Amino acid sequence: MPKRAAFKVSAQFLESVRGLIAGARDTVARGVDLVQVYTNFEIGRRIVQEEQRGEDRAAYGEQVVKELAERLTEEFGKGFSKSNLEYMRRFHLAYPDRVPQITQSLTGQLDALQIAQSLSGQFDVLPIGQTVSGQFNAPQKGQSVTDQLAPTPTRPFTLSWSHYVFLLTIKDTDERGFYEIEAADQNWTVRELKRQYDSGLYERLALSRDREGIRRLAREGQKIARPSDLLKEPLVLEFLGLDERAAYSESELESAIITQLESFLLELGKGFLFEARQKRFTFDSDHFFVDLVFYNRLLRCYVLLDLKIGKLTHQDLGQMQMYVNYFDRHMKTPEEHSTIGIVLCKQKNQALVEITLPKDANIHAREYRLYLPSKDQLRQKLMELAGDAKARKPIP
Repeated sequence: MPKRAAFKVSAQFLESVRGLIAGARDTVARGVDLVQVYTNFEIGRRIVQEEQRGEDRAAYGEQVVKELAERLTEEFGKGFSKSNLEYMRRFHLAYPDRVPQITQSLTGQLDALQIAQSLSGQFDVLPIGQTVSGQFNAPQKGQSVTDQLAPTPTRPFTLSWSHYVFLLTIKDTDERGFYEIEAADQNWTVRELKRQYDSGLYERLALSRDREGIRRLAREGQKIARPSDLLKEPLVLEFLGLDERAAYSESELESAIITQLESFLLELGKGFLFEARQKRFTFDSDHFFVDLVFYNRLLRCYVLLDLKIGKLTHQDLGQMQMYVNYFDRHMKTPEEHSTIGIVLCKQKNQALVEITLPKDANIHAREYRLYLPSKDQLRQKLMELAGDAKARKPIP
């Protein structure tokens, strides 16, 4: 009997099947997460409703949560401790505007798991057309730095329960809304979400924007439509492992960035792709080297980074202007937008930047830090900025 030839499936076919299975598992896992989120939201809603029956609501509510935790733990095991039930209660109070969307969101997002019908049958959810105020009085939201912002639009839950447990620790409603949007859009893990919060991402982006830009951050997250949308200050590079007090060279800073490139791209923000390190170009037989070259797919342009470990000088800005001019004239295509140049330095002189560069220049200087900044200091700067803007507003 002739020996059968060895058969091997094509890599393309195998990859397509693997992708199908991986996608299905991800859908199921995400669906299960959302079931838990909506279930916990509904438990929190019922706890709040039950609390309102007692004359002394604080004492009665405490007893309700305590007894409910004991009964549920006895029947269902872990996950229903008194502290967890308190999170569910706070979860409902933090997002009262999501109540009318429970049935609709489950039907739209989890239809593949066929659980929306069973859940909507078990939950006494509000009809889609009925208002929340007709059922209970929603608590007032905490006052934020940007207290004149428009209310955050209602959106469905899209993150895991662990994400929302962390978000509940953020008291400022505008800031919480920003991190919820970004975590969903960027698919952040809980660890990445915590890191971005600890680094003061919201405040650092807000400090680079006018008042309307801050409003958009709270409503929409970080939208990249123009070069200024990319900018934040300072850039926080604590993940490089460099000691702030120790001496290090620009090449060592560059090498540390390359070693931690994935984290650096996350810190840079949305749409960045790494292209080259020490990109060489020649002009009149002289060789020049750009420290780091990136491409931003959202703005469709090159982004050049020059690293400086000392104080910024006007020569640094002039050198970056030359790099940008070269890329605009010899590298970019007609369909691409103008190159952006960023001088990343340890100490910036804003007055020097303003007098050296024209207002419409695509050159920017930004400071970096090798440690997590103080969120209190960033918030204070943001409050000062809001106060200055209010003071400069003409009287009608």
